[in-house]
Amino acid sequence: MNDPSRFTATYEIRPCADESAEARARDITLEQTVELPAAVVPEAIAATMVGRVEALEPIEAGVWQARISYPLAAVGEELPQLLNVLFGNISLKHGIRLVDVEWPEVLLATFGGPGTGIAGIRALTGVHDRTLVATALKPMGLSARELAEYCRAFAVGGVDIVKDDHGLANQASAPFDERLLRCQAAVTDVNAAEGTSAQYFPNVTAPWPTMMARAEAARAAGCRGVLVNAWVTGLDALAALREEFGLALMAHPALTGTYFRPDHGIAAELLLGDIFRIAGADAVIYPNHGGRFGFSGALCERINDHLRRPLAGLRTALPVPGGGISVDSAGDWARRYGHDTVLLIGGSLYAQQDLAAGARMLNDAIRQAV
Repeated sequence: MNDPSRFTATYEIRPCADESAEARARDITLEQTVELPAAVVPEAIAATMVGRVEALEPIEAGVWQARISYPLAAVGEELPQLLNVLFGNISLKHGIRLVDVEWPEVLLATFGGPGTGIAGIRALTGVHDRTLVATALKPMGLSARELAEYCRAFAVGGVDIVKDDHGLANQASAPFDERLLRCQAAVTDVNAAEGTSAQYFPNVTAPWPTMMARAEAARAAGCRGVLVNAWVTGLDALAALREEFGLALMAHPALTGTYFRPDHGIAAELLLGDIFRIAGADAVIYPNHGGRFGFSGALCERINDHLRRPLAGLRTALPVPGGGISVDSAGDWARRYGHDTVLLIGGSLYAQQDLAAGARMLNDAIRQAV
């Protein structure tokens, strides 16, 4: 399809026993645009606004692939509406899986993508020749002072990015403002003493006015990046933070897992690899193969590819696989995923009696892999 006024999405559809694939595909074209039966749609609207089935073919028993084009006019240059057109009403149905989108350059230019990207995060950390290392401050319930001591130990050990765990918010045990100041001060002190460039990324996830205030406080404290639970806040939070503060944005995938069913939802490489990146994420966390969430190795590789592949001039973003990575296996993962990756290591690092020494071991393993 070469019509510059339209863009194409690909779905896997699993029709019910009493339904044809053609009927299911036509239903998607209407449901995602005019939300009316075809018989009552005015002819001019049907010709310009309704989705079109561009191709439909079986790919395995009971499963069909449908390529459906939508008018750019239906999106109106707004990211929430783009998501609504791609998978809004049909998310409430069954047997439909969005697996690919042929992104038009005009939409990519409108949404902007990463503000910092891989090159920017490498510049922040001063690391240009190896896989980066990150860890998360946890567990919830520790005091701000205790979390800051962990932060200091990780920075001393050479961890490039120490982020808040995605569950650290504004609990009474470690209020955001106190945690921010203590943890950033710890990293600043270590960097000054060691000549390093470790970064602390606080979690600014919150209702919008509070989120923006926390991001401003993070920038004022000296942070160069933040963590955002992007699907929880709404993806437009990424663009707002990018435009307002110029901070590097690490996106956490909390709440997205409900979409990753094999028979209904959105392909993980499309949601985490393309959509998060297009919305403005500079780095995207996902559950690594071998961890407790069940992503396959092939799926992880696809997410990596989508985050780093050329996409109409958008900056590339860093994959941040987490879970299933230990101090002992880090070198193997660095070799497998390559330099433009952030290995997020939590439990295995906390299991070391000396956190700083454990972090040094981790970095040694990655350097040897290089």
